[in-house]
Amino acid sequence: MFGLFERRKSIIDSSLLEGAVDNHCHILYGVDDGVKTPAESYAILKWLEQKGVREVWLTPHVMEDVPNTTEGLRARFEELKAAYKGGLVLHLAAEYMLDGLFEARLAAGDLLMHGEERVVLVETSTIAPPLDLWSMLNDIKDRGYQPLLAHPERYRYMSEQDYVRLHEMDVPLQLNLPSIAGYYGKDVCARAQWLLDKGWYVMTGSDCHRFRVIHHQYHAQELKKKTIGQLAHLMHQ
Repeated sequence: MFGLFERRKSIIDSSLLEGAVDNHCHILYGVDDGVKTPAESYAILKWLEQKGVREVWLTPHVMEDVPNTTEGLRARFEELKAAYKGGLVLHLAAEYMLDGLFEARLAAGDLLMHGEERVVLVETSTIAPPLDLWSMLNDIKDRGYQPLLAHPERYRYMSEQDYVRLHEMDVPLQLNLPSIAGYYGKDVCARAQWLLDKGWYVMTGSDCHRFRVIHHQYHAQELKKKTIGQLAHLMHQ
């Protein structure tokens, strides 16, 4: 009976951030729809460090509408690192939209890896997939890379069968923490919990675009005890 009135915790209150890795964010300033200024980038990084985060992957968008170059992103990343005075370990990767620009970059081998295992963080529109989604994922694998699908719980077009197909294709999934905290609504939260129960996520990320937004997201009291336990392993790899 008391379980019906279980007190939920926020991401902050759960202590999940202590020793955690943020695998997906848009904190690299001035390159996409994320953070715009160096000051905000440093403020977010300082806040994350104060909450216990130990590593952050900066993953700016690369897509036809935001055609960042590998060289340009690396240059901006070096600027940020040179001025950053905190203790977080910072890494650079990218979040690639599965579109024509990505196909060209893939063919040229011009990609920013997420780690040392030739992992490439990819995404689609939340509304509709590219017409050749499955063949694109296969092409990534055929070229010797491992696609890592960002925030699949947010893809409204996906059915349970689609998620099963991803799992059978050995396409690992990255969870947005705000999704499981209810920020994107009940349907997205339910999808996230279903995938979490299946054990198909391999990592988490904030997908942070703004300081005030992540502050709100991480303080929302939505996480159940069961969910906190499931997230603990993912967030501390």
